[in-house]
Amino acid sequence: MPPQPPSAASRDEPVIRDRGDACPGALRLHAADDGHLARIRIPGGMLDADAALLLADAADRLGDGHIDLTSRGNAQLRGLGASCGGELQTVLVRAGLLPAPTHERVRNIVASPLTGLDRRGLPDVAPWVAELDRLLCASAPAAGLSGRFLFALDDGRGDVTSLAADVNLAAVRDGGRALLWTADAADALLVAAADAPRAALVAAAYFLDAVRRAGTRAWRVSELPAEQALRSDELGARLAAAGVSASVVRGRAALRGPAPEPGVVQGPGGAAALSVFAPLGRLTTAQWRRLAGLTGRVRLTPWRGIVVPGLPAHAADGALAALAGAGLVTGPEDPWRSVTACTGRPGCAKSLADVRADARAVVAQQAEAEAQAETPAQARAQTPAQATRLLPVHWSGCERRCGHPRGTAWADVVATADGYDLCAAGRAPRRGLPASELPAALAAVRRTTSHDAAKK
Repeated sequence: MPPQPPSAASRDEPVIRDRGDACPGALRLHAADDGHLARIRIPGGMLDADAALLLADAADRLGDGHIDLTSRGNAQLRGLGASCGGELQTVLVRAGLLPAPTHERVRNIVASPLTGLDRRGLPDVAPWVAELDRLLCASAPAAGLSGRFLFALDDGRGDVTSLAADVNLAAVRDGGRALLWTADAADALLVAAADAPRAALVAAAYFLDAVRRAGTRAWRVSELPAEQALRSDELGARLAAAGVSASVVRGRAALRGPAPEPGVVQGPGGAAALSVFAPLGRLTTAQWRRLAGLTGRVRLTPWRGIVVPGLPAHAADGALAALAGAGLVTGPEDPWRSVTACTGRPGCAKSLADVRADARAVVAQQAEAEAQAETPAQARAQTPAQATRLLPVHWSGCERRCGHPRGTAWADVVATADGYDLCAAGRAPRRGLPASELPAALAAVRRTTSHDAAKK
């Protein structure tokens, strides 16, 4: 197996922090080699056009003219000046993206991006997002959560509950109930759907109490020592004390589902949505404005994608084609669909290579080679399933492997002082490869990995 990205230690080796987390925010800027960075929390990734356009204006005036998408469905501005914090805060307040400055880094909420938009008939959890955000911002203790603590609100398809969140809510298909559980819990609690956001806040308060008792300053639920691990019976008692009726569901089944694929998503009542991806999670402000202008609403996804809801079904194909022309990933066969990377040089001082430039060069070479080797008839005959069998690849500028994907098998390309190391499941690792040898090496690794492994 490829090496795992750095993560919290097991409870046999409790994590003891000597400081708060250093996660950047909208007000706490991070100094990078390409300027300062601001991370703007966008609960559920849900933005209206006014807020989106104000962000684009800020990226052009104050930053480098790009907007980065994070693995939690948030947005980042890079290349900011050290003294622009006050001006950026004014923009964010005007956009409605800073409802509680004291809580701006704890509004980490991911939600199923297609909730309420497709024809699966699952409950719409979008109202949970707004309510949980309101409750978080109104809770003084919640400001003590770390910038890494994560809530996942799933409509029952299992996409965001696959992301190792600290507090999970999953709608039950009948629409009137929800399952609540914390990271690593074997059991869940069944609550009324109307109580779900409040129940999630109770779970977060339970975590904060456990952190104080442990004295370890844990940032995530998985970092708590074993003696302070969150228990479903204790959480149930706390819910009852808060007026939330709950029953324990023993041995809950794992809820895991795939991320939305790029393309047209047919919805109810003649509506459609578009699902697209940003190559390497980075958008120009022109691309961002194009997306925001289609229907006045966008949803950023934890897979560095964007969903545009509310199109008439008859206009969806043409709109998708226009987005492809603008450089976005619009189909599962696109070579950028399964390539991710950290920031790399020149933005990160710890990076040993410009991994994004190297990734672009490899993708371009592989696309050219495939185009020359495949006849048009073969391309037309290839099914979507066959087109998506390549193992995903993540490029990292150092051993920290920032932005590494979760819940999937992958090819791991890590820059070292001697070149690139390449690791993948079932393959012997290769060390110190020069960038010029990576196209052939990656092609061999990604095509000889089974379809089942690539889908995990």
